[in-house]
Amino acid sequence: MAAPSLNLRAVDNVLESLRRGQRQLARDPKGAVDAAVRQLLSLGRGREAHVEGRTYRIDDLARASNVTVRNIRAYQERGLLHPPRREGRVAIFDDSHLSRLKIISSMLERGYTSGHITEMLNAWEGGNDLADVLGLEKALVPPRLEDAPATMTLAEVRELTIDKDSLQRYIDVGLVEIKGAKALVKRPELLRAFAEMRGFGMPTEALVKLHSEVSMAVDNIARALVNEAVRQVGETFLGATDPTSAEVGELVGTLTRFRELAMNSVIGTLAESMERTIEDLLTDYLSQVLATENVDAG
Repeated sequence: MAAPSLNLRAVDNVLESLRRGQRQLARDPKGAVDAAVRQLLSLGRGREAHVEGRTYRIDDLARASNVTVRNIRAYQERGLLHPPRREGRVAIFDDSHLSRLKIISSMLERGYTSGHITEMLNAWEGGNDLADVLGLEKALVPPRLEDAPATMTLAEVRELTIDKDSLQRYIDVGLVEIKGAKALVKRPELLRAFAEMRGFGMPTEALVKLHSEVSMAVDNIARALVNEAVRQVGETFLGATDPTSAEVGELVGTLTRFRELAMNSVIGTLAESMERTIEDLLTDYLSQVLATENVDAG
């Protein structure tokens, strides 16, 4: 797989502008290169904004939503789920269907009937603010933070892992477990990311090593977050020798909410750190290129 390319003319224009700005380079070399780096990265972000959402066949949608194929078809017949796109005889669903299924499941768990759900969804789509009332905003835009285990056929796993050696390596480190004619993939989204990274030239062994190192670092982060939370507020919940069910429920709710807050904070911090790191790397690279070109010209 080739690395995704930006608009080459736009990239050339940025670099040419940087090369021509000798006066600006002489006055403020770091500032000039930093400005070019930000411009280049903005080109990349522009591409990311137009990446299409995921699509699903009905079996894939059933796995992603934890709703049976039979129920998905029943929801379609009742008008709860809008029709999929058709490619020949194949029904193609997208993230809007997945979000709708999550909403339906959430409302059924709350005790609503299918008739009530239809009325409420129609009202919400008509502009009424039901998302806040029902607490469904997370179902509407589900964050893809989870990477739940998935059972796949051996053919699907072989396609995902690309080659036999990589599959065996993933089995060795516990990411894949073969069970007869099926395989349990512990982290399917991780393996999909590995497959794409391999397309950029990263070998499987390097990816497995990186995953191991990152996992240890993340374990340390999680341990620090939880230990500090327990140190600060633990006595409120853990001091009772005979807690009531209400107190236990409050503890579970607090820990669940803390998990959400901690994950959002860590993801935001990681994103900011990655942005700085990429900018620094690209700045150093362009500075070296310009320095080499100046030496050659002299």
